[in-house]
Amino acid sequence: MSIRNTLLVTALLSLAACGRQSQSTAGTPTDVLVGPEAIVVAEVSMLSTGPALSGTLVAERTAALRAEVSGQVVAILHEPGDRVSAGEPLARIDDRAIADAWLGARSGVTQAALAADIAARDLERATKLVAVGAIADRDVENARRANLAAQAQLEDAKARLAQAQKQKDATVVKAPYAGIVADRTVSAGDIVAPGAPLFTVVDPSTMRLEAAVPASDLRALRVGAPVTFSVTGYPDRRFRGRIAHIAPSADASTRQVRVIARIPNAGSGLVAGLFAEGRVGSSTHEALTAPETAVDLRGIRPTVARLKGGRVERVEVTLGVRDEATERVELTSGVTRGDTLLIGAALGITPGTPLKVSTPSDQATKKN
Repeated sequence: MSIRNTLLVTALLSLAACGRQSQSTAGTPTDVLVGPEAIVVAEVSMLSTGPALSGTLVAERTAALRAEVSGQVVAILHEPGDRVSAGEPLARIDDRAIADAWLGARSGVTQAALAADIAARDLERATKLVAVGAIADRDVENARRANLAAQAQLEDAKARLAQAQKQKDATVVKAPYAGIVADRTVSAGDIVAPGAPLFTVVDPSTMRLEAAVPASDLRALRVGAPVTFSVTGYPDRRFRGRIAHIAPSADASTRQVRVIARIPNAGSGLVAGLFAEGRVGSSTHEALTAPETAVDLRGIRPTVARLKGGRVERVEVTLGVRDEATERVELTSGVTRGDTLLIGAALGITPGTPLKVSTPSDQATKKN
């Protein structure tokens, strides 16, 4: 065979070998790489179930302060949003006329006290004199009546002073308890009369959820039952409280039962007026669970994508109760504790596909 023919045969053999290698490579499935956030493990956890509720948050303690005396507002000491302590002054009302009346009442008490003391001494002296026959019985009776009248006048003077003191104290508007000034409806220079609105003070340490649940779920309600809910403004947070009151009757038009839950608010993160949605935890039990995002509900029966032996397989499952608070669902059949399940977009991976979960080192290598 000539050198030319030898080279031609060698080239043909090389092309054939390359073709076989390409076919072999094409027939081998390529591993799919997913991040650790695409998998979860089926595990045993606590599930809470109960009726859904919705309502509005209100402060447990809200004080609408009104004027108790007439006069001109001479000073505003706090604005809405200010945090105040119990008894802290919020505003001052002109007290000049009231102070004069208070001074007069105090003077009246002093005079009445002197008169009562004299009457008491006269009665004591008359009692001693009648005992030795120095005066008549009627003189003792007159002294006794004078003493009673003087004592009554003293009590009346003390009552007038107490009323004047109350009026004087009312010229300084004070916070009834520690909280936050929520509203101010008066300004310096305004003339107010008794009953005029001045401030609203809210205690944010404890909130109250005023909600309603369907009357059909009344059996699942009890005082002290836990409540879990979310509110507008905090979409990623869950808040908890306990039922403090259940209305004895349902609303005639909505067929809803009013429920009040007390909510601790130590960090003052919740504010009054927010809309809340949640669930009453009427029952709790332990079960095999997985996140809702691990279950595919698009088929006739619910399925999960399980990673087993390095490959994806589709498994039918039976679902139990659903915990809306934790967004987990009970798996009563199809999987066992410790099974690795795919979640989210990874559910769309074709069954039989080799799958590898990336590690931080894999991700660093990929970036480089």
